[in-house]
Amino acid sequence: MDINKVRSDFPLLREGKTIYFDNACQSLRPQQVIDAISEYYRDYPACSGRSMHHLAVKVTQKCDEARKAVANFIGAKHKEEVIFTRNTTEGINLVAYSLGLKKGDVVITSDKEHNSNLIPWQVLKEKIGIVHKIIPSDSDGLLDMEQYDQALRDGATLVSMVFTSNLDGVSIPTEEVVKKAHQVGAKVMLDGAQAIPHQKIDVAKLDVDFLAFSGHKMLGPTGTGVLYGKRELLNKLEPFLVGGDTVSSSTYTSHEFLPIPEKFEAGLQDYAGIIGLGAAVRYLENVGFDTISHVEHELNSYITNELIKIDGLTIIGPADPTLRSGIVSFYLKGKDHHQIALMLDETAGICVRSGQHCVHSWFNSRNIPGSVRASLYFYNTMEEVESFVNNLKKVISVL
Repeated sequence: MDINKVRSDFPLLREGKTIYFDNACQSLRPQQVIDAISEYYRDYPACSGRSMHHLAVKVTQKCDEARKAVANFIGAKHKEEVIFTRNTTEGINLVAYSLGLKKGDVVITSDKEHNSNLIPWQVLKEKIGIVHKIIPSDSDGLLDMEQYDQALRDGATLVSMVFTSNLDGVSIPTEEVVKKAHQVGAKVMLDGAQAIPHQKIDVAKLDVDFLAFSGHKMLGPTGTGVLYGKRELLNKLEPFLVGGDTVSSSTYTSHEFLPIPEKFEAGLQDYAGIIGLGAAVRYLENVGFDTISHVEHELNSYITNELIKIDGLTIIGPADPTLRSGIVSFYLKGKDHHQIALMLDETAGICVRSGQHCVHSWFNSRNIPGSVRASLYFYNTMEEVESFVNNLKKVISVL
């Protein structure tokens, strides 16, 4: 990979003034994605599927191409299995409120769930009385499979787990998790927001029932996301949101829903975003996941090897950086994580995230106030991680 050529595709990186290490929050966007969005607003700013004129036909064609691109990207058997949403949160909520869960049904999650895959189950527990079981992770952040096995033996309706944690970059053993859940008749949904930009996911091979992810973490526009579901399951689900574009006909007393995916895509959609997401998928396919993995591991290894030399610094997750994807999340005893992040930004233009990263439950259970999270992507460089390490040491020395 020609890193200079790649970096020239990203307007922010062309300036050379910012080191962007907040990719777990959202990635940067290449010019190709920005151009695809602008093209929609400039050349065919119309509705898809509602009108017969040539502009509408163009939008419909472009959105269909994006749906096909996403389906191919994740290995879906049918393009109709791809539902466009606003983000991962909406996809998870769609399943939570459309699956028909009832009192006593058991939903299993991990102890490192983003609030997007925690709060819906807490609300349903309060509202209808589902049972919510949480599987702990060990000291390295790896899922406790013995406790998972026991929870399945006790009975489960749905397993809904984060594929790769945005807290520490650790992935669960997805194939094993899915296989064991299916053996007891449970369905599986994966929060793929942090996994989809960094590793190849084949939903058909994995045999997962649902997969939710966001566009903004994978070079795509904000406010875009995808829910994948097996066609036979989506056909059985009731729509979460209803109204315009979800029905083929209605009277004052009745309605007839459209087939999937339309019945789940209520109202006017973010056509520019969908088209931009299609462009992001094509860009990632050109880069390749082998390249992405290689860059992340190389950079993460350097940062890890340097940070473990700092007294009082604790890296969250396993010591082996190859198990943490592109994430290095750490805290220093007696040092304020927000202050560290602010000083890195103000003194060196280094963008990292500080706080509890929407995984408040994990931090609160361990009485850890928060962490500094540096998250890497394929367009980051060794020079940038060296600058990060050097400037971090300077910041720590004056705190």
